[in-house]
Amino acid sequence: MNLPQAVAKALPSVLHSSSPVDQVAYARDLWPRHHIHVRDGKLPDTRPGVIVWPTNTDDVSAIVRFCAAEGVPLVPYGAGSGVCGGVLPNPQTVILDLKKMARWRTLDRSTPFLDVEAGALGIRLEEDLQHQGFTLGHFPSSILCSTPGGWVAARSAGQCSGRYGKIEDMVASLECVTGTGEVVTFQRRASGVDLTPLIIGSEGVLSVITAMRLRLHTAPAARAYGSLSFPTLEAGWEAMRAMFQAGLRPAVARLYDPFDSMMARRGAARAEHAAHHASPAPHPKKRGGAGGGGAFALRNILRAPGALNGLLDLMGSRAFGGAMLVLIFEGAAGEVNDDLAHAEALGRGYGGSPSGEGPAKHWLAHRYSVSYRQAPMFMSGAFVDTMEVAAPWSKLGALYENVRAALGKHVFVMAHLSHAYPDGCSIYFTFAGGGNTAAAQSTAYDAAWRNALDAAIASGGTLSHHHGVGRSKAPALGAELGLGVDVVHALRRAFDPSGVLNPGNLLPREGSAPRTTATAPSEPTLDRTSLLVNAAGTSTLRTIENAVQREGLTLGLQNGADLDMTVAAWIAAGLPGARDGWLDPADHTVAGFGARLGTGAPLAVHPGPRRAVGPDLFALFAGARERVGVITSAWLRVHRHVPVHAQPRTTLPRPLATSLDRSPAVSSVEAAWIDRALNAARNVSDRA
Repeated sequence: MNLPQAVAKALPSVLHSSSPVDQVAYARDLWPRHHIHVRDGKLPDTRPGVIVWPTNTDDVSAIVRFCAAEGVPLVPYGAGSGVCGGVLPNPQTVILDLKKMARWRTLDRSTPFLDVEAGALGIRLEEDLQHQGFTLGHFPSSILCSTPGGWVAARSAGQCSGRYGKIEDMVASLECVTGTGEVVTFQRRASGVDLTPLIIGSEGVLSVITAMRLRLHTAPAARAYGSLSFPTLEAGWEAMRAMFQAGLRPAVARLYDPFDSMMARRGAARAEHAAHHASPAPHPKKRGGAGGGGAFALRNILRAPGALNGLLDLMGSRAFGGAMLVLIFEGAAGEVNDDLAHAEALGRGYGGSPSGEGPAKHWLAHRYSVSYRQAPMFMSGAFVDTMEVAAPWSKLGALYENVRAALGKHVFVMAHLSHAYPDGCSIYFTFAGGGNTAAAQSTAYDAAWRNALDAAIASGGTLSHHHGVGRSKAPALGAELGLGVDVVHALRRAFDPSGVLNPGNLLPREGSAPRTTATAPSEPTLDRTSLLVNAAGTSTLRTIENAVQREGLTLGLQNGADLDMTVAAWIAAGLPGARDGWLDPADHTVAGFGARLGTGAPLAVHPGPRRAVGPDLFALFAGARERVGVITSAWLRVHRHVPVHAQPRTTLPRPLATSLDRSPAVSSVEAAWIDRALNAARNVSDRA
């Protein structure tokens, strides 16, 4: 089949192109592994057959139906800023570029919310919202070159997640076109079945996201800036843990390891010096070029990354001035100053020394610069990438040490911690490597990633916190989700029976995943460090509450909760009495679970803070009345017990109120798709 001609005939009103320039431009995303070959002048081996630009949802529906009928792969495309190989078409692939679908459909000022199409450019969206007096609160470093559809598809996190949560905390509903071409709107619900968590993070394999309703916030009236220096990285993250578990919600909390802290301090000092001593730009001949002596030195240094990492370890934290924590609070003027003072007081208890607002203001002024620092490294002959993993607080030390050691055999490593929550935190590793040839660099790159992902899983962490899976991490996904991979395959067959939506992305080969299980404890087991309790599905909430109260903790259930319900029945009923997630987007109620599907097959999702490894499978059980299976165990968030006379703000976060409908009605179309999804998951069997 001549694909461009077939598209032109079947979809005459849809703009399309098969020009060589467009085919090269849409051949891949920003996966850094590609950059190694781009630098060497190698064009993509495979390119799409045609690119189409729909202007409305009906166009998308028609394109999907055409591809399903012809068996043609279809890849949804936002702005191409993904870094995990989510776009890798072949000559028989249609690329569906959604950027011409960027309209605001509704701005509701009273609730508030925004109905917006998936292809809006992120930075323009946020700037326009702020001109209207609102903010989405979502600031990924890729905001200059990413879209809301991409954010939702990859389960994105923004730099202000400590206050506003991740993108899944901002979605009230999703308009989607499934693999059959049918248009369906999925609604977020406080109770009852909610399939939005399945679409969020599905990376284009379940449906095409065409529009969404996003929760908005009034633009913050004030910010408070602060920073603290800690003698060690461990002391810094203990202080972060104390802050979030005390109910503080800094919009930004970024803790840099000692070497990265030194680099950050130097950057802030240079900026301050430049602001006070303006001077002419250096003559071009005096600047370091990609092929100069600096590049030669860098390539030589990176030939022995293990030795370089070892040298930094020998020098120790103090040689670099310790670890630096940057804090920014947003909100009402009086509140942000009080919260910063509270955070600094907690930080002092862990050896922290306040170092002023300069580092935080410098970070904010350069918050998006990181996305543009890769090109000079690649041009110098090296390669660079980032890896964001996460774990409960109790496993964070092992995650940091083991992943850093695994990477450090192959590349030079720095790290910072960001996206913290009461139960855990993300670690963001930045690494650079070298080699004499593109082949040697690719080998080192692949080995670094393979070993680091293995180390993350072995340490009790998750493979991704906010970049998603794509093709780069798909081979390791089974080690984290086990039978969950087959569940996602089953969901894909239900949503996309022709198998045309981004085939090869996200999922490893079906049936290839190892089988992991979650052991149900005989008694509730407390992880005090992470403020999590593991309990059997047959345990009553009263049994768990009594057990944690002996430790000065509580489940924090609200009035109306039936403490005589079992955990399994409580989850099946939609977690009645649980804290409303809209009020504190940085928190959640269930961090991990074990279940038995309708076929008897075991499913286990171990605790992890806000993972981004595909659909959130807990959505198949919360409020589903055991239509998919039975919860056998769960990791639940516990809270410090607050005496009646104490001020709530000492342990509870300031609520982010909303008047969004918490229990929207289920349409007949949505109900049909809920039935398909639940039945597909229920019938997954354990073939191992």
